Amino acid sequence: MGGNQSWVTEFVLVGFQLSAETEMLLFWIFSLFYAFSLLANGTILGLICLDRRLHTPMYFFLSHLAIIDVSYASNNVPKMLAYLVNQNRTISFVPCIMQTFLYLGLAATECLILVAMSYDRFVAICHPLQYTVRMSWRVCTVLAATSWSCGFIQALVHMILLLRLFFCGSREVDHLFCEILSVLKLACVDTWINKVVILAASMFVLVGPLCLMLVSYTRILWAILQIQSKDGRRKAFSTCSSHLCVVGLFFGIAMMVYMVPSSKQREEQEKILSLFHSLFNPLLNPLIYSLRNAQVKDALYRALQKKGSL
Repeated sequence: MGGNQSWVTEFVLVGFQLSAETEMLLFWIFSLFYAFSLLANGTILGLICLDRRLHTPMYFFLSHLAIIDVSYASNNVPKMLAYLVNQNRTISFVPCIMQTFLYLGLAATECLILVAMSYDRFVAICHPLQYTVRMSWRVCTVLAATSWSCGFIQALVHMILLLRLFFCGSREVDHLFCEILSVLKLACVDTWINKVVILAASMFVLVGPLCLMLVSYTRILWAILQIQSKDGRRKAFSTCSSHLCVVGLFFGIAMMVYMVPSSKQREEQEKILSLFHSLFNPLLNPLIYSLRNAQVKDALYRALQKKGSL
């Protein structure tokens, strides 16, 4: 290595490189979305905790999804908002690595929680008589604990492999936050091991779960089509449609970012997709579940009635 290279102790997040006026406008828009995201997920979480009618496996997993979405947004968005206001885009090495670790851990955990939710819908529709046995609280707890453990173990592997690298020269991360692929581009050593592990992890938390969900929903669709009652078919479809919307948004964006070969032309698109993942997805998830779910709307109505009668 050249004698003019030195160990990098902080990075500079490039972002979108817009005018000061545009960035201030984005600050207020993103702040609004972030506040609504916290409010929506907090409301869902509060309703599930307080309403005993929602103490079922489906809403147990939905509560985990709400926790993940709040954590997911809070990991990236506050720092992003600070950069938009004060124009100081530097981030120290350790906070940057921790941001990457939490981003990967929470994203992988959400993938696995969505798989658990699809299994819950599969058992409820295809094996309704065995539902209480197959989806006991012990099974639900094991599925949730496994999702969190696997998600953060793979993130820990990424972090360990990242810490072994030597960073020198350029400090500019061409992204909105410390996204792993953008950080790897700044390494002064070969990163092929990191890239192989990222591809393997993508297969494990994206392709594998997506295939399982496709198999589950193929069987669910077949079972729904066998239902004689039109009202019964509509009710069965409604219990799955919300989950399918969330799965489509989450997995579609994640696979475009991590499994489609990157290029100079796609870098700006990847920033927008990652922004959607971090800011808009956590807001859309509770809206999709609440607007398309009668039980959640009924629980909210009962909670408002109870508050109004005090």
